[in-house]
Amino acid sequence: MRTILLWLLLYTPWAFAGTITGKVIDDKGQALPFASIIVKETKQGTTSNQQGKYSLSLPAGTYTISCQHVGYERKEQVVVLSQESYSLDFQLSPQPMMMQEVIVRQGGEDPAYEIIRNAIKKRSYYAKQLENFQCEVYTKGQFKLRDFPKKFMGQKVDFEDGDTGKQKMLYLAETIARYSIQPPNKSKIEVLSTRVSGQSNGFGFSTPQIFSFYDNNVQIGDQLNPRGFISPIANNALQFYKYKYEGSFWEDGKEINQIKVIPKRKYEPLFSGYIYITEQDWRIHSVSLMLTKSSQMQLVDTLRIEQLFSPLQRDVWVIQSQVIYPSIKVLGFDAYGSFVNVYSKFKVNPELEPTFFNNTVLKYEQGSNKRSATYWDTIRPVPLQTEEIIDYRKKDSLEQVRKDPKYLDSLDRRRNKLQVMGVLLTGQTFSISKKRSFISINPMLQAVSFNTVEGWVFNPQVTFSKRLDTANGRRAISLTPQVRYGFNNGHLNASIAGSYSYGKKYLSSISFSGGKKVFQINNSNPIGPLFNTTSTLFRERNYMKIYEAWFANLRMSKGIGEGVTLVGAFQYQDRHALDNTSNYKWNDRPDVEYSPNYPTELMSANFADHASAWLLVGIDWRPGGRYIEFPDRKINIGSRYPTFSASISRSIPGLFGSNADWGRWRVGVRDETSLKLLGSFNYSLAAGGFYRAKQVDVPDYKHFNGNRLLIAGNYLSSFQLLPYYKYSTTQNFYGEAHVEHHFNGLLTNKIPGFRTLNWHLVAGANALYIDAKQHYTEAFVGIENIFRLIRVDWVWGFDYGRPATTGLRIGITGLTNGGAD
Repeated sequence: MRTILLWLLLYTPWAFAGTITGKVIDDKGQALPFASIIVKETKQGTTSNQQGKYSLSLPAGTYTISCQHVGYERKEQVVVLSQESYSLDFQLSPQPMMMQEVIVRQGGEDPAYEIIRNAIKKRSYYAKQLENFQCEVYTKGQFKLRDFPKKFMGQKVDFEDGDTGKQKMLYLAETIARYSIQPPNKSKIEVLSTRVSGQSNGFGFSTPQIFSFYDNNVQIGDQLNPRGFISPIANNALQFYKYKYEGSFWEDGKEINQIKVIPKRKYEPLFSGYIYITEQDWRIHSVSLMLTKSSQMQLVDTLRIEQLFSPLQRDVWVIQSQVIYPSIKVLGFDAYGSFVNVYSKFKVNPELEPTFFNNTVLKYEQGSNKRSATYWDTIRPVPLQTEEIIDYRKKDSLEQVRKDPKYLDSLDRRRNKLQVMGVLLTGQTFSISKKRSFISINPMLQAVSFNTVEGWVFNPQVTFSKRLDTANGRRAISLTPQVRYGFNNGHLNASIAGSYSYGKKYLSSISFSGGKKVFQINNSNPIGPLFNTTSTLFRERNYMKIYEAWFANLRMSKGIGEGVTLVGAFQYQDRHALDNTSNYKWNDRPDVEYSPNYPTELMSANFADHASAWLLVGIDWRPGGRYIEFPDRKINIGSRYPTFSASISRSIPGLFGSNADWGRWRVGVRDETSLKLLGSFNYSLAAGGFYRAKQVDVPDYKHFNGNRLLIAGNYLSSFQLLPYYKYSTTQNFYGEAHVEHHFNGLLTNKIPGFRTLNWHLVAGANALYIDAKQHYTEAFVGIENIFRLIRVDWVWGFDYGRPATTGLRIGITGLTNGGAD
C-alpha cells in the first residue's frame, strides 16, 4: 500500500494542486500574447497563448505571481491557493520610462553609446556564464496562411481538408524536450514528448536553441542568411549600428535601460528594434528585434525575435522565453507564424555521464509521439488557442477518415487527373494511397530528344515506388523500366533499374540495373539530352558521344555510424560502337559539320566491340558525423568536418568475355564551410590514377567533366570551358581541384541601387594536373541569386600551350548541366 501511495505522489503531481487561470491584456484591453508568468517562490512558470490566456497548476499554498512582457511594466500579485481553481488576470501598461539626468559627452553623444560599450565589455563574460547547463523546453510552433492563389504552376491549389477558406493552419506542433549544453561545442536535445496536428505518428520540430545575442555573430538557420547576423552588442557593433537612449525603469531594485537599435546602413545583416540592458552589471534583460529583407534575409520577409531573461542565482540570469514571429509572401502565398520556447528547470553545471554527449544531437525518446491528448492538457505550459483546439480535432478526425480505403480511392481519383504542365514540363506522380505506392512518369521535355546517332529519340521512363513500412520508416523499393527508341537508326533499347532502402539505425541501400542501354563514353553523363538537343539542332555541335551496351550493375551502400558509409559495386558492359546516321539540323551553318560519334581527341576511328567487367570498393567518412535519432532509425545531418572518400576499382579479365585489364584508385575531400560574415567557401579536391593499365578501352579511361555549352556544368565536379575528352587519361596520377567562394551579399551590399536586387558575388577556380605538359586551369567570377534561381559566370580558361579562352556560363537551379564524378 505504501508503494502504491508513493507512486501516486510521484507520478500524479497535480492530484492535490489548484489551478490558476487568467488572461493578460494591455492597457487598451487587447490580449498580450506570450507574456511570461513566473512563480517567484519556485521559479516555475508558464506563458500566455496568442489570446493572452494562461494556466498554472500548483500545490496549495501562498505564492507571488509575477507577469511581464517585453516592453511592458511587470506586475505581481500574491495569491492564496487551495485545491480549487483561482482566476487571476493581469493588465500590463507600456513600461514608463524615466529620462534621468545624464552626462552628455562632448560632441553631444547619446548616452546609449556608453551603455552599449559597457555591455560589449561584459559580452564575453556573460557568453561563457551559461556554457554548461541543462534545462527543459516547451516548444509550440504554428504556421498559418492568410491568402493563397487558386492555381500554382497551372495546377489547382488544394489542401485536401475540405475547407475552401483562404485562412488555414498549415502546421501546428508541440514538443517538450531536455536541452543540454557543455563547452566547447557540445549540445544534445532529448525529446520527451511531441505532437503534430493531423499526424498521430508524427515528430514535431524541436528547436530549443537559444539565439544568443552575446555571440558576435547570431546564427538563425543557414537558409535565412548563411553569413549570420551581427549582434547589437558584438565587438564591432559600433561600426554597424546607431543607438538611442529611450529611458529606463526599475525592476526588483535594478535599473533597466531601453536602447533603440538602428542599422547604420541598409542591406547589411543587421537587426532593428530594442534591447534592454541592466545598469551597472550591463547584462541583457530582454530584446525585441526585427529582421527584414533589407537585413539581407532570404526565404522570409520579416522575422521578429523576443527574448526575456530573469535571475536564476545572484549573478546568473537565464532565459525565460523566446518567441520567433516569421512572415512570408511569395508567389501569391501569404503566410505567418509563431514559434514559442518556454524554458524551465535550469541546472547550471549539471553532473552528466562522460558518455552523455555523443554523435546524437537530437533524440526522440521511445513513445514520445504516442502521448494522449489528456497528457498534453496536464503538461503544456501554454494553453491552446481556440483555433488550435479546433485544428487538432479537425485534423485528427481527418486523419482517421483518410485511413478508410474508400476515402483514399476518392482522394487518388482527384490527385491522379492528368495535368498539362505535368505531362509536358514537370512530370507527374500518380498515387495508390492505401498501398503506399506511387507511379511517376517523366515529362515529354525529358522523354524526347535528338542526337546525330539515333535521330529523334523517344525515351519514356516510369518509376514505381512503394513504402514497405509506415510514413516515418525508411524501408522502400522502387522499379524503373525504361524503353528507348531511335527513329533514325531503328534501335530499340530496354532496361530496368531498381533499388531497396533499409536500415533500422543507419541508412543502407541496394540498387541494381540491367538490360540494353545507351551510354555516354564518359559514364558520368557530362551532357544532358535536352542541352545536347539544342546544341546539335541550332549550332551543329553534337558534343554527346554514345555507345550501346548490354549491361548489369549492382551497387550496395551501407552506413555503419560515426559518419562512415561503405560502398561496393559490380558492373559489366558488353559494348557496341555506334556511328552517326543523321545530318538533320534546324540551323545549317556553312562552316560547321557534325563531328564523328567518338572523341576525336582520343581516337581516329570508333572503338572495336568489346566487353568490360569490374569491381569497386570505397568508403566515405565524415568525422564528427551528427545524427537525429528516432525510435526506429538514425539520420545523418552532417558534420563540422570535411567528407573524405577513397575507392579502388579493378577489372576482372575473362569474366563473361571481358578483355579489360586495369586497376585504378581515387581519394578525395570535399566540404562546404561557413565563414559567417565573410560568406561560405566550398571545395572538392581529388587525386587518383591507374595502378595497372594493361588493357584499357576508351570508356574505361578516367574522364573529366568538361563543358562546351552555355549552361554551366556541375560547379564542384566540372570544368566550365574544358573540351569533354581532351585530358581523358590512363596515367598513374592526376590531381583535380574545384573551389568557389560565395560572398552571400558581402561587397554587393555596398553598391547603391544594385544592392536592392539581393544578387550575390561568387568567384572561384578549377584546376587539373596530369603531368608537366598536361594541365589546365580556369578562374571565374559571377553573380548568383538572380531571381533566386539563376547564376551567371564569366570564365577564363588557361590550357597548357594555348592562348587563354573566355566564356559565359549560366546556371539554373534544378537544370544545371553535367553529371557527378
